[in-house]
Amino acid sequence: MEDQALSNREGRAARHRARNEALRRERKQVKRHRKLDAPRRKDWLLGDARDPESLDVDMPVVERVVPRRERVLLRPEADEEEDPLARNDCLRGTVVEVATGLCRVRVGAETLLCGLRGLLSVAESGLTNVVAVGDEVMVAADGAGGGVVDSVLPRRSALVRPDVFLGHLQQVIAANIDQLLVVASWREPALWLEMIDRYLIAAERNGLPAVVCVNKVDLAAGPAECRAALAPYERLGYCVIFTSARTGEGVEALRELLRGKVTALSGLSGVGKSSLLAAVEPGLQLRTHAVSEHWHQGQHTTTQVTLWPLARGGFVADTPGIREFGLGGLHRGELSRYYPEIHALAGGCRFADCRHVDEPGCAVRQAAAAGLVPAARYDNYQKIYRNLPE
Repeated sequence: MEDQALSNREGRAARHRARNEALRRERKQVKRHRKLDAPRRKDWLLGDARDPESLDVDMPVVERVVPRRERVLLRPEADEEEDPLARNDCLRGTVVEVATGLCRVRVGAETLLCGLRGLLSVAESGLTNVVAVGDEVMVAADGAGGGVVDSVLPRRSALVRPDVFLGHLQQVIAANIDQLLVVASWREPALWLEMIDRYLIAAERNGLPAVVCVNKVDLAAGPAECRAALAPYERLGYCVIFTSARTGEGVEALRELLRGKVTALSGLSGVGKSSLLAAVEPGLQLRTHAVSEHWHQGQHTTTQVTLWPLARGGFVADTPGIREFGLGGLHRGELSRYYPEIHALAGGCRFADCRHVDEPGCAVRQAAAAGLVPAARYDNYQKIYRNLPE
């Protein structure tokens, strides 16, 4: 039995060696009949550079393999065939609402619920969202009320803020807007001028004209009280409007300011942004919520950005209330340029790098002490300065 088992093993081993030898001969035969690559030219330096035949053109072109994220950043400009505007199967539309992985796109009179093309799910460099409300996009419709966003067209403007959870990244709140409407309230919650300053700085950094709207003026002692508090902004050339969603004061003037423009509404929770928008466009049926009696602050009603059409032309992006509007990327040395009344006096300071906070010989501090710089604006400057990085 042992001799028979040994014989079987030796037989299997012999058959295995024979099979491998046959395969080796076949591979050698294939290589022998394969067409050889053309040899690389050795005399290319002796040829005439103007003669294409003398150039070393025989080497195969090897495409560099890069990570997926890098491909997004290195994506070349599309040629005529790849231009999304030239594709017959895509429609141009405007993003009117965004959720995680989905968005609603207005294409003509129709609104499509769309997903995002795979490559678009990779965030742009420094941004946490690829698609924002107001973006102009190209959509491949499915004919059943849905589709896929194929590409996002270049933005002409954007309102951004530091991401809530990833502070080193930026979040686009709204894109392709024409102006920023900074809404504050006189009472409930109380007027916070520092927050107005923060929004105005953000608007200027993003290249957006800003309008200051003070709502709930029916809670003030009189019109003079409101105008006195906002007079420094009017003197600087900002457009300031006083409204009351409850009484209708200033609503018609606000309606005219919004006509034919894409406007982003920004402000603290509870200042009455949704109430104002409902007064301007009564058919929108927006949700509103009372101010918290315990904290005297607004309670979040709008939870995501939505782009609403206006009957007189234009759109309004109703953004969620933001209790703290950060100024990501702004440094202390840059702050004074966003305070024109302070920047104009900086040349009279003793030190060229004066920060106008506690340095001796500061012309700004002297002007503030003399009442030439509004006390509230200078106080806001100091508070924001101390919260900024070097």
